[in-house]
Amino acid sequence: MNTKHAFRGPWSIGRVEIQNRVVLAPMAGVTNIAFRVIAKRFGAGLIYTEMVSDQGILMKNSRTLIMTTVHPEERPLALQLFGGDAGRLAEAARYIDAHTDADIIDINLGCPAPKINKIEAGAKWLLSPERVYDLYRTVRQAIRKPLTAKIRLGWDDAHRYYLELAQAIEEAGGDAIAVHGRTRAQMYEGQADWRAIAEIKARARIPIIGNGDVRSPEDARRMIEETGVDAVMVGRAALGNPWILYRIARYLEHGERLPEPTAREKIALALEHLDELIKLKGERVGVQEMRKHAAWYLKGLRGASRFKDEAQQAETREEMRRTLLSYEEAECIETSLA
Repeated sequence: MNTKHAFRGPWSIGRVEIQNRVVLAPMAGVTNIAFRVIAKRFGAGLIYTEMVSDQGILMKNSRTLIMTTVHPEERPLALQLFGGDAGRLAEAARYIDAHTDADIIDINLGCPAPKINKIEAGAKWLLSPERVYDLYRTVRQAIRKPLTAKIRLGWDDAHRYYLELAQAIEEAGGDAIAVHGRTRAQMYEGQADWRAIAEIKARARIPIIGNGDVRSPEDARRMIEETGVDAVMVGRAALGNPWILYRIARYLEHGERLPEPTAREKIALALEHLDELIKLKGERVGVQEMRKHAAWYLKGLRGASRFKDEAQQAETREEMRRTLLSYEEAECIETSLA
């Protein structure tokens, strides 16, 4: 394998050029525009939106349409759709193709949530490669933008159709596939199967993005070495820690090991994230959504447990700011006395 090519950008999905090998995963309730712009600033070469309902788009639901807004700073961006019907997904994709600045249209074929699977969407597609072929052929005919997929290895160990799924997507006109190395039954437990990802990559003529158990720059390099994927997708490791995106990009490009962020850096970014969420969703909802992010920013920091509990009770911007700043002050005092 040409390691210089494997670790360094740029690379392309269709006609969309991507500057490095680090991709931010789509995460429901997380990768809204506030988080995505931060992630882009921290070095993600390609960013995915949280999944957007095809029905919401077709019904012109105002909340759904807001989710399709693309900030110029976050491009290139893949806008992810979900749904259980090929015709409706094609119509929604046609709308995204014509009316948004998304660079790539992605279809979620891996979400394990029961409420999504109940409508034949997400991971439910994994049970039928034939349906997936028809889906991608239908959507491909409806749009001009690059079309991609995010899949898992299968529904469960008895239904691991990942090779058939990847072949169906490619033959029907898909331009790239992101592969999470777990089944739907595994959810997010157990170890991701990188060997299966390598099998897909070995047979594919389109770019393959590897996803699962990339928690450090070293993990990212090892995934590329072991699977040959074109890029690595980072999800949960970036929660409260977008620095991981920059650290991975620098390590892959230059072999440079950058330090973890300091507590002060984490608090400063959390405060910025808070204000961006409020700008996006208003104070009440923005603060509510910031509660989980505050817990992620504080995770692993010494003496942070009490402040994480306080953050979960915050109702206003001022209460959340006071909690975060109180931790910073306490941490600084403790550090100076150490």
